[in-house]
Amino acid sequence: MTQPQVAPTGAWKSPITSDLIVSETIGLGAARLDGQYIYWVEMRPTEGGRNVIVRRTPDGKISDVTPSGFNVRTRVHEYGCGSFVIADGIIYFSNFADQRLYKQSLNTEPEPITPPSDGNLRYADSIIDRQRERLICVREDHSGDSHEPVNTLVSINLKNSADIQVLVKGNDFYSSPRLSPDGDKLAWLCWNHPNMPWDGTQLWVAQVQEDGSLAEPELVAGGDNESIFQPEWSPNGVRYFVSDRTNWWNLYRFSPPLLRGAGGIEPLCNMAAEFGQPQWVFGMSNYTFEAENSIICTYTQNGIWHLARLDTSSGKLVEIDTPYTDISSPQAAAGRVVFSAGSATEPTSVVLMDLATGEMQVLRRATEVAIDSGYLSVPQAIEFPTENGLTAHAFFYPPKNRDYIAPDGEKPPLLVRSHGGPTGATSSSFNLKIQYWTSRGFAVLDVNYGGSTGYGREYRQRLDGNWGIVDVDDCANGAKYLAEKGLVDGNRMAIAGGSAGGYTTLCALTFRDTFKAGASYYGVSDLEALAKDTHKFESRYLDRLIGPYPERQDIYIERSPVHYTERLSCPVIFFQGLEDKVVPPNQAEIMVEVLKKKGLPVAYVPFEGEQHGFRRAENIKRCLDGEFYFYSRLFGFEPAEAIAPVAIANLT
Repeated sequence: MTQPQVAPTGAWKSPITSDLIVSETIGLGAARLDGQYIYWVEMRPTEGGRNVIVRRTPDGKISDVTPSGFNVRTRVHEYGCGSFVIADGIIYFSNFADQRLYKQSLNTEPEPITPPSDGNLRYADSIIDRQRERLICVREDHSGDSHEPVNTLVSINLKNSADIQVLVKGNDFYSSPRLSPDGDKLAWLCWNHPNMPWDGTQLWVAQVQEDGSLAEPELVAGGDNESIFQPEWSPNGVRYFVSDRTNWWNLYRFSPPLLRGAGGIEPLCNMAAEFGQPQWVFGMSNYTFEAENSIICTYTQNGIWHLARLDTSSGKLVEIDTPYTDISSPQAAAGRVVFSAGSATEPTSVVLMDLATGEMQVLRRATEVAIDSGYLSVPQAIEFPTENGLTAHAFFYPPKNRDYIAPDGEKPPLLVRSHGGPTGATSSSFNLKIQYWTSRGFAVLDVNYGGSTGYGREYRQRLDGNWGIVDVDDCANGAKYLAEKGLVDGNRMAIAGGSAGGYTTLCALTFRDTFKAGASYYGVSDLEALAKDTHKFESRYLDRLIGPYPERQDIYIERSPVHYTERLSCPVIFFQGLEDKVVPPNQAEIMVEVLKKKGLPVAYVPFEGEQHGFRRAENIKRCLDGEFYFYSRLFGFEPAEAIAPVAIANLT
């Protein structure tokens, strides 16, 4: 092996190129079992971000099920997921273009089972009621005169698709319909403005009548200050769910009163760990029944996910050894479990495990690119001091490239990443986009600021009333912590984020002086505009994060970077989808024009046809290279490879 050469950080040549990332990387959705067959969804940037259902046969053959021209994706809540269900080889899925539900048997063309509606009727989170030959799902109706769409639980007759019945209505949101094994009871979650599902939800159960309607609804658990996640029925018909009633999302069971004994809600395994997640999308799951008294579950502690087996009789939890640190969506049947998993050095994969032997088989990886470990930075989970004597969390990635070392005394530039949500979390799972930076000589700090999930409800609630303050302080303090330890160059620190992370980025650049540059991906700059002009799911999200609007209009103005551009004194690059309904393009465009007039270096890269989050390969490539090019011009290094330039106004 040759000796590494000395070169400025940022100017290292890397094998992890943007072309490699977009051409060899796909998104993987949760897997589903149907007998001996396994199905999952792949999001393919090279096909314009199309979502395709894939099938694996018992002999290991993998093939596409979804034909060309169809895109398996729902727009309920805009973020979607929970877009297909399968039983006995028949798939029911939502098609993105028209939002109709389709039925597809193997080797046949999909047939629509819901009427045309110009995309106004949207469906998600379907389950199959075999006994009554119908689907039960969430419907979001945009066709009425109401100022916002109407959400309900509906049933769709599979023999007569014109027969669509509303089963439950009256709440603002619904999710997770679950039928008992005997088909006699239906459980579901619901919540109302201004709550988000991680703030407060209710778990209801009702009797299913002979005609399919519901009767005797019963509130089982939850409320305005208790978040219920993933209700399920055990094989013998006992109700299970996840609740954060004791600060942590833990597993619970509801047993009805018995003739000789007590009933009610009982915890299964009290732990300072999270068995739940923020329900941003449909179809999320963290546990599954292997048998009547055996649950295979995932939980997270300090940012690391674990797989375990829980004996529901004794409450004994036994960890299942895996090489993964990010695990989700387990589905078990007949002595096996399939789940999504990744680690610092392994990309997100669909994994099949034999529960008797522990043997694991990777069925599909998000990327098949094999990167030499000499180019991979392994994240370090760190804690650092922040405001008010508290501690915040992050993953630190030092620069890593076996072919280069920095000149004596040179510290690497730092890129701080602020995740979206803001109620969400970053993970330690293998991420080629991060390795793109670290293999070129950047250090990366991926921050789980106060308000992030995975550290309990109290940590999550640090952001209540403090969005634009706590998250910004934590990102800035994390960067200063690394600079003070001599791990990064305090004069070359940038911050980047998308959506809510873009808001954190813009606030950090406007209201703090820690960073010298930044990149906003479809970021919020005007909180008032967001409160007035966003989709139903998030339309009252800011009530808790900021305050009720318009009653506290003063806070909305006070924390909106667009009103304080005179304080912004460093360069910014903006990336924006022109069809974004969550954060409309005008939020970026206003900031761009102001920065141009101020004479600050600024770049604006809009994308036709993109919404909230970029899915097309050419646009993902443009973002990676464009942001890197932007920093190269500002931080004074020359990229090792040719990069298509972006137009930077006011660059001297």
